[in-house]
Order: sequence, then C-alpha cells, then structure tokens
Amino acid sequence: MKALLSFFTILPVRGASLEQAAREVYLLPFVGVATGLPGAVLLSTAFFVPPGVAATLALGTVLVAAGLHHADGVLDVGDALMVPGTPERRHAVLKDTRVGIGGIGALFLIYGPTVAVLAAMCADSLTRAALALLAGEIAARSAMVLTLAYGKPADVGSSSVPFVRALSAPRHTTGVALALLVPLPFLFPIGTLAPLGVLAAPLIALISLRAVQTAFGGIGGDVVGATGEACRTVVLVAISAMT
Repeated sequence: MKALLSFFTILPVRGASLEQAAREVYLLPFVGVATGLPGAVLLSTAFFVPPGVAATLALGTVLVAAGLHHADGVLDVGDALMVPGTPERRHAVLKDTRVGIGGIGALFLIYGPTVAVLAAMCADSLTRAALALLAGEIAARSAMVLTLAYGKPADVGSSSVPFVRALSAPRHTTGVALALLVPLPFLFPIGTLAPLGVLAAPLIALISLRAVQTAFGGIGGDVVGATGEACRTVVLVAISAMT
C-alpha cells in the first residue's frame, strides 16, 4: 500500500516507482479510504456553513488528496472527445497542456452533480453523506481497477501498460473481487438499496472501455482517471435516488 499511497495521493509517503505502484494496483480501492476520509470529515462543517459550501470543500479536499491527477484526466479526456477525426488526432489533444471548452464542460458534468448530491445529503444526514462520499471515492478506484483489468493500452508508451500487465493472472481475479467488495461496508449502512450502487463501477468501466476503444483505440492514464471520477458521480447520484 505504501507504493500506491505514494503514487496516487499527496500523503507524505516515501516515493515509489511506477513499477512498484503497478505491482500493488489490485489494492487500489483501499486508497479511496485515504483520499475520501478528509473529505468526509470536512462535511461536518455543514453544522456551521451552508451545505453547498461544505460539499464543495469536501469534494475539493478529496481531489487535492489525490493530487488532482484524475481531475486533470477529466479535463484532457473532455477536450479530446470533442475533437473530430482520427484516434491519433485525439491522442495529440490528450497530450496538449492547453485547456479547451470540452474539458471545462467535462468538469462541470462530472463535479457539478457530485456537489449537488452531497449538499442535499448533508442537509438530510451528515453521517449518510460522509458514508456516501467514502463509498463513492472507493468505487472510483474500483472502476479504475476494472478498466485496467479489462482494457488494452492505446500505445506501448502509455502509463497504463505496467498496471494492465500487473493485473493479469494471478492478481486479475483478486483485483476484480476487491473492486466489487471493498465499497460494500460503506454502502450497507446508508440504506437497503444503497449496496446496488457498487454496480456503478463495472457499468462505468464497461461504458468507458467501449467508448475509448472507438475514440482512442484503447486506454491510457487520463482515461483511467476520468473513468474513476465519472464513477464517483454515478455512485453518489444512485445512492441519492435510492435512499
């Protein structure tokens, strides 16, 4: 876990190489606990400030705890998907450091509903809001693992290559099982139907894999990160609708 925390968070953990993090990637859902916990704690500020402010601070803390890497993936993928033409042209946009309207729109579509749902849940129950945020954060990492477990890198130089390789047998089954099971302890206390929210991880991973195969010819680091961010949103919206 130290390598994963070093690679996927800003926690003060000794640095690890890409290969070291890849070897432990099947444990990635547990990283969601580390990044989600500070945000869940900050939701308690809803006792003193409007729920919308508390929700914004909580989500911002979660994103910062992850080093904003996956938010950057949302920006890049959003821009690239708006570009017509060949997968090669879209790949060029993924690597472009400039931000276009597609990226800004993607940020709004991914994070706007998240803030709205958290704010509504804060007004109803801070405990359920905190559990939902933790479950969503863990499920986001679950979707990333599933995308890596079943995806094919778009090119041999992609940062996803060592992670895809590491999730081949025998860790494939373990990684998939953990991706589906780790969010459940945080979903059960929320409500009877809330555990169904765990299905968002394989669903979003499947949709992402189908979409990026056409758009990019495979997955990459930005795609994996954006898939996780989309999964968090879907989980929170699903929980809100079912409870």
